[in-house]
Order: sequence, then structure tokens, then C-alpha cells
Amino acid sequence: MIRLRVLVGVSALLAIVSACTSSSQPCAGVGVTSGVGVMFLREGYGDLVGASYELCARGTCAKGELQQEDITRVNLGLPDDVDPDGGTVRFRVTPKGSTSPEIDASTDVKLIRQSDGCGGGAYNRGLAFTEKGGLTTKIPPSVTAAWRRHLKELAAPSTGATTESP
Repeated sequence: MIRLRVLVGVSALLAIVSACTSSSQPCAGVGVTSGVGVMFLREGYGDLVGASYELCARGTCAKGELQQEDITRVNLGLPDDVDPDGGTVRFRVTPKGSTSPEIDASTDVKLIRQSDGCGGGAYNRGLAFTEKGGLTTKIPPSVTAAWRRHLKELAAPSTGATTESP
């Protein structure tokens, strides 16, 4: 009886996996999540290290503190069953020790469906915030370039000195 259950379980698993492996795309929602994200290019702002941020949409908020970076990516996860209809996304940044935000921007956003390549997917949207452009769904080239530089810096080996024993 145990062997039969194992055989049925393995057969079901193989059927699920084989349905997705016919596609060259990742399956089962790998890397596809519902939410909104903001790329925040901090050029033009003073020292915001330790400032608090808040990203809100659809009655849900993500909060945290900014680190020492030229560009920051802030994400807000949303339920998988979120609808794509338009709604307000609000982004606030309050300097450390202050009670009033230096940045308080909002925009109406319609979520876009992103497929997982297997018939599933999620609704999400990427935005950018810059001093000149505000909060927008159109990602400026300056934000894309800053993000690429940031990723290269993260991938580069550390330049800190190390000592090795002979």
C-alpha cells in the first residue's frame, strides 16, 4: 500500500513537472510575484542614510530604512490574487530624526500581468522615483544606468585588504 502511494505521488509530480518542462520559460511561478517596486535614484538629495521609507499600495505598506546607496530598490509584495485595476501607489521618505517627509509622492498605477511560462503568473509593476521626474512608471535611462552600476559594484570583488598566513 505504501509503495502504491509513493508511485501515485511520484507519477503526479512527474506529470506536473513535465507539463512545465515543455516550455523554455521558468515554471511554477519561479521568480514571478505580485507587487510593486520603486527604483529610487537619490541624486539631488542630501544625506538620507537611515531615513525611513514607506511604499504603499492597495491598503498594504512596506517600511524600512535607507542604506548608504546611490540607488535603492524598494519592494512591496501584494497577494497573488490581486486584481490589475488601477490604484494609487504612494512613496514617502522621511529623514532620520524628522517627523515630516522630504519625499511624499503618489501616482495611479495599473498592474501588468507577468507570465511564469506555464499558464500562471502574477500582477506587478515597476516604478522609478527621481528628483526631477517624480514617481513614474516610465523608467528613465539614468535610473537604469545607475542600477546597472550598482549591480556591477555588488558583483565586484571586495577591495578590502586581507592577510594570509604563509
